Amino acid sequence: MIQLIRKYKSVLLFILTFLGMYLVLSFLYAQYLNVDFQKKYYPDYITHRVAEQSEWLIKKMDYSSMIEPHNQEPSMKLFVEDVFVARVVEGCNAVSVIILFASFVLAFFQGWGKTFSFIFIGVVLIYVINILRIAILSIGLYAYPEYKTVLHDIIFPGIIYGLVVFLWIFWVSRFKKQKS
Repeated sequence: MIQLIRKYKSVLLFILTFLGMYLVLSFLYAQYLNVDFQKKYYPDYITHRVAEQSEWLIKKMDYSSMIEPHNQEPSMKLFVEDVFVARVVEGCNAVSVIILFASFVLAFFQGWGKTFSFIFIGVVLIYVINILRIAILSIGLYAYPEYKTVLHDIIFPGIIYGLVVFLWIFWVSRFKKQKS
């Protein structure tokens, strides 16, 4: 048993680090979600800001857009050309994806400077691409409502998760080059 642990020490260390960081960051995020933001930022600060920024970007793409708090669930309603096209819920703010991304990068730790610089750049990139994704998805849902399932469930999740996988591959390839 000890030989097996020694043989797979780096794999076990990766898994434990990844899971540990994922659990810690997810716990911290869950605590954040328990804060009452409803007075000013509904349903929470980050989700509210993502909805505002998506609305702004849609307007920059020459469509009218508006957001308003949903009165039946913790989300923001997003309108394009006065048509309700989407709910911006907590799951749309990309924080869970960012936690997954950061946990993986931390599991391949390469020193404080490199690791946290890459996490910072990745978080900004994921956040910006997520806003762009929501804006384009909303316009797509307005223009092509018959493709809602394909757009929402396949194409647009593929964009954000594809970006994360690309960033992971880039990070691991740099990690391997530095090890050899």
